[in-house]
Amino acid sequence: MGSRRKARECALQMLFAADVAGTRGDQLARTFWSELADGELEPGSQEFATKLALGTLAHLEEVDERIKSRAEHWRISRMALVDRNLLRLAVYEFLHEPTPRTVTINEALEIARRFSTYEATQFINGILDAIKRDLDRESPQPESLEVDAAE
Repeated sequence: MGSRRKARECALQMLFAADVAGTRGDQLARTFWSELADGELEPGSQEFATKLALGTLAHLEEVDERIKSRAEHWRISRMALVDRNLLRLAVYEFLHEPTPRTVTINEALEIARRFSTYEATQFINGILDAIKRDLDRESPQPESLEVDAAE
């Protein structure tokens, strides 16, 4: 598994913890890295994971609005914890990171396969693909960025 994927998994776990325990900000990151993280992670990957998790929480309203716009007949509060936080993480990455959107979707689906169900993978793919299309219309990413899937 790549270090960026492992970082995304750690970010998902932090978002899950924030959703369950209500812990936010630096306290969330400190607790995660000191008590909950399993395995070794390169320092750069740890920084990336923390940036993704805290960034998602900082932009939660904006992220949730994007999800609501495409999650027909689904309230975010009724989604499975893993699924909603994986969606949040991916949408944050769409909006605030230079990662190619296709890479973000592929990473989210791989993580969903590990932490959720087959049906959830389809659900997540549908929502993220629709949001990607919206964003591509609003602000297309340069082709060179879309082709560079080295993330």
